[in-house]
Amino acid sequence: MGRAASYDRQKVLMAARDLFWARGYHNTSLKDLEHGLDMRPGSIYAAFGSKEALFREALDLYVSTGQADLAMTLSGAASPIAGLAAHVRSLGGILRGKAPSRACMLVKTLLETPDDDPVLRRSVEEVLRRVELIFHDAFRKARDEGEIAADVDPELLAARLQVAIFGLRAYAQRTDAADRVEKLVEDIARGIEALAIRAPSRAALPCAPGPAS
Repeated sequence: MGRAASYDRQKVLMAARDLFWARGYHNTSLKDLEHGLDMRPGSIYAAFGSKEALFREALDLYVSTGQADLAMTLSGAASPIAGLAAHVRSLGGILRGKAPSRACMLVKTLLETPDDDPVLRRSVEEVLRRVELIFHDAFRKARDEGEIAADVDPELLAARLQVAIFGLRAYAQRTDAADRVEKLVEDIARGIEALAIRAPSRAALPCAPGPAS
């Protein structure tokens, strides 16, 4: 009981996030969690209620960190298009960084849960829709400000960008991808920039992109 009362919840959630991110939800056993979190099973259940509840909190941490980094990148860029391109370029560190997996934790979860999963599937799809909406809003802003053509479809562009990022993260899982990932990242980013029909109208603000997630 003393262990459960004295644990650092944020530290435990970070460790759980890394375990689930590396191994996936179903492949992470209670024994993995016990060793990785340095908590006994009874303490884990007392603190979080269930493995699924722990996973959802760990996924929330993953999502909130990623969305905060994305928001910082977009707000610190010279324009919406520049911000989206900068976000893509921040993914170039996938192979160099120390992330638990080169794949996206959201996509991993999406692929390993059945369509009729009542909780995890629904939660992940809702997050993916929110991220796609952020992309949509950035493309729409770029269109409204005249940075990109008036006849483009922000919704389609947002979906295409999410597809490109998903594919990139999946491709990065290949053991022979190291020399191609950054080139692919640059190609995707330049494709976004090619949409611009005029240069940004305001000076770029400093931005320190967070770690790829």
